[in-house]
Amino acid sequence: MTDASILVTGGCGFIGSHLIDRLLADNQSVVCLDNMNDFYNSEIKKRNQRSHLSSENYSFVEGDIRNEKTVSALFENHDIGLVIHLAAMAGVRPSVENPGLYMDVNVMGTQVLLDAAKDHNVKHFVFASSSSVYGNNEKIPFSEDDRVDGQISPYGSSKRMGELLCQTYHHLTGLSVTCLRFFTVYGPRQRPEMAIHSFVRSISNGEGISVFGDGTSSRDYTYIDDIIDGIIKAAQSPDNFVIYNLGNSEPVKLIDMVHVIGEAIGKSPDITLSEMPMGDVVQTFADIGRSQRRLGYNPQTSFEKGIQQFVEWFKSVHGSD
Repeated sequence: MTDASILVTGGCGFIGSHLIDRLLADNQSVVCLDNMNDFYNSEIKKRNQRSHLSSENYSFVEGDIRNEKTVSALFENHDIGLVIHLAAMAGVRPSVENPGLYMDVNVMGTQVLLDAAKDHNVKHFVFASSSSVYGNNEKIPFSEDDRVDGQISPYGSSKRMGELLCQTYHHLTGLSVTCLRFFTVYGPRQRPEMAIHSFVRSISNGEGISVFGDGTSSRDYTYIDDIIDGIIKAAQSPDNFVIYNLGNSEPVKLIDMVHVIGEAIGKSPDITLSEMPMGDVVQTFADIGRSQRRLGYNPQTSFEKGIQQFVEWFKSVHGSD
């Protein structure tokens, strides 16, 4: 992929740790930048990172992407040829409560990294965007050519601003940039507050679960292995400036998702309906034609298989009855 080091920001998180697993297995030199914040239990991130620390090809820098001195020193101390920028304040609902933090981290932090990439002649910059940029897009499936000026959460807005910054830096500096719009990624190590993880935990413990709306909202759930495959393919195919959807292109209704989880666990879910939160979209549905044609992206994991694998992982970590 590159003879120089690959910088992965947010590399101790869910997606980042899986990506680093793959990069180290491919004998790539990796630098991880992560601030180990307390958005969720930092011990989880330490566990995600544990196997990486024994690799001679792995370097860890604990720091914030907004800190220009930290970022500048990292680029001075390491020969970075590729940046895969995953670090962000995550979550739609928390962004509604604290929009300023999301703009600061997700927009200004991205600018700091783009400046460093420009100043140190980085060859390629991969930016992790989100299906949230589409808002409540009425046209389905969602295409990269659709207008995306109707975000309904600060998180979605911050990711769209990140894309625009990337496009501007490409225009001004010639930096090769790829933006990847992830569609609801799930699998082992998924953040504990996300729906699938939360539902698996509650149903496993015999607790009731709260389903937002009438259960007909849908998400294009994408298994972590397929996302990692898409990231690797995008990183190996530098473009001038291109946006790609990375999804499974098979939306699943919320109520169906709950029943699939119940079947995988072997327990019947105790469901209560509640009001749809502000900022949540009604549906997501990825058009992955561009990713298939240009990257050879081809998701392999069905939702049922992915849920079964997640449940098996959950039991291995938390035990089973």
